Amino acid sequence: MLREILLADYARCGFKKLSLGVLMQVFWWQPNPGLKFLTYFRLTQYYRRKNRLLFYVFFLGWRKMKYKYGFDISYRARIGKGLYIGHFGGIVIHGDAVIGEHCNLSQGMTIGVLNRGKNSGVPTIGDRVFMGPNSVILGGITIGNEVLIGANAVVTFDVADKAVLAAPLASVISHQGTANYVVVPTQ
Repeated sequence: MLREILLADYARCGFKKLSLGVLMQVFWWQPNPGLKFLTYFRLTQYYRRKNRLLFYVFFLGWRKMKYKYGFDISYRARIGKGLYIGHFGGIVIHGDAVIGEHCNLSQGMTIGVLNRGKNSGVPTIGDRVFMGPNSVILGGITIGNEVLIGANAVVTFDVADKAVLAAPLASVISHQGTANYVVVPTQ
């Protein structure tokens, strides 16, 4: 089971097998922050209830990767196989979140909890969902399969399968330029 999950994660980055050479490439020769983190994440989850000593060994590695690369993804989160992390930095996922198989995470995105209101709770996300840069998914909502969530979108409602969500487009609000924002020293 663990090997199958790791193989699916590595396959998303173009690796067809899991070998010492592949691990050396991912961890040292051509570091891949997403795969490094996912390896520790999966091993921490796997050994959580099977072997306390190995759990703590991998937990320490997971925690180091968490701070090094800016992935605040709880080891309690239930994430399906084939996860792809495109860029590192600023990814936050609540410990009770559920994410399906073969999903993509982008930098700066958040999957979090709402503590009150009709959608209080933590999101459940389907399979093959793309979550764009700086997207935010909050509350006890359900995101369907094959959903594309665009950059900067804030989602607090249920989303049907194959939907495409986008944040409002930028609009011109002034023609004053960068006056008082960019200060160039005089000579």
